[in-house]
Amino acid sequence: MLINDPETMAQLQKAFAEYEQALVSNDVPTLDRLFWNSPHTLRYGAGENLYGFDEIQAFRNSRPAKNLDRTVLRTAITTFGTDHGVANIEFSRPGSDRIGRQSQTWVRFADGWKVVAAHVSLMT
Repeated sequence: MLINDPETMAQLQKAFAEYEQALVSNDVPTLDRLFWNSPHTLRYGAGENLYGFDEIQAFRNSRPAKNLDRTVLRTAITTFGTDHGVANIEFSRPGSDRIGRQSQTWVRFADGWKVVAAHVSLMT
C-alpha cells in the first residue's frame, strides 16, 4: 500500500487546513461541506456523541460562535493509498491549561475530501 504519497498528502493537508480555518471562524457551511453527508458519519466531541450528518450539522448550528480560537501544537497526518487518511492534532485554547486532542478519518469522494469520523477530547 502507498503510504504518504506526496500528492495525496498535499491534498489532505489542504483540506485539513481549510477545516481548521472554518472551525475557528465558525464557517458552518464549509464545515458541513467537509463532513460526509451520511447517517454513517460520527463525531464524538468533548461533551457530546453525534451520530449521522444531521446531528453533527444541528450541533454546529446551535453552538455559540465564541471562544473557538485555538493553537495547534502538533499535527500528524498519514495517508493510505490515494483516497484515505487520518489527521490528528493536539491543541490548546487561550486561558485553559487543558490539552485538546482531535482525530479525524478522511476519505476522498467524487466531490472531494470528507471527514467520516471525528473524535475530540481534552486532557488535564
